[in-house]
Amino acid sequence: MKAYVIHGGGGIDELSLKDQDIPKPGPGEILVRMKANAINYRDLMMVKNGPVDGRIPNSDGAGLVEEIGAGVTAFKKGDRVVGTFFQNWDSGPIRDDVMGSAMGGAIDGMLREYAVLKENGALPIPDHMSFEEASTLPCAGLTAWNCLIEAGGAAAGQTALLLGTGGVSIFAQQMAAAAGIKTILTSSSDDKLARAQTLGANEVINYRDIPDWEAEVARLTAGHGVDVVVEVGGAGTLAKSVEAVRIGGRISLVGVLTGGQMDPTSIMRKSVRLQGVYVGPRDMFARMNAALIHSDIHPIIETVVDFKDAKDAYRLMESGQHFGKIVISI
Repeated sequence: MKAYVIHGGGGIDELSLKDQDIPKPGPGEILVRMKANAINYRDLMMVKNGPVDGRIPNSDGAGLVEEIGAGVTAFKKGDRVVGTFFQNWDSGPIRDDVMGSAMGGAIDGMLREYAVLKENGALPIPDHMSFEEASTLPCAGLTAWNCLIEAGGAAAGQTALLLGTGGVSIFAQQMAAAAGIKTILTSSSDDKLARAQTLGANEVINYRDIPDWEAEVARLTAGHGVDVVVEVGGAGTLAKSVEAVRIGGRISLVGVLTGGQMDPTSIMRKSVRLQGVYVGPRDMFARMNAALIHSDIHPIIETVVDFKDAKDAYRLMESGQHFGKIVISI
């Protein structure tokens, strides 16, 4: 089989396509013939700064069950499946041992023609989704769901602030629209803001035109602030997000796109709940899928590139010009 491997510190240009043996599933495992990968900013960082030479990148992938190991009862050959980001997180709070099962990081990822997954490290693909669409769910989709609904606690009639138009924020916009949650979405591109409005964004802010966007959020919410922020920027935007959220509101911190520092005093004074979010467990993934099926949500894909051109997908991610997800077809 063919598989891409990282050369630590070599960057996108040093990502290599190698011949490897097709792995065999052990007890409680399934062999999946991969059909699609989706890439995340985290995957780009692994390719550019990968700590493990020879690691296969990418956490997200979907495909067909090719073979099942002893004791597997949940799947059969030919089933359409999507992998989980963490292969060892079924439910409950995150634990130390979960961290060692992150696809494309602690263990080999999905950018290959065949991959072995744990039986509990996969889920059926929603019937209304293609392989390409399903491949976007494990990281960006579940992170958005956790940030907005489970950790974020947003409900119909409340307002969420979504930063940017990458995979997590656009998923959150779709989920919010389906759940009756109002949104304020930011971007530096008027074209992207217009696209977000077609997905139901109630208010949009161009942060290049309005650099003090936290004040605009206050104006749009009659001075109260939003109920929840899906914070993908990191330290560089967190102080503004704290100003934009209401007293007693919630910030789901997922991104590290911008550097910087902040004074935590406002977090204390406003009694803000600041929650770090790192994807989510398998049972949460299943709950999200049920909601996506009920609302007939299709992930937004900017482009699909061929497996042989996988480096182009990372270059597009690096450029920041995408809207929603970037997918590699295998």
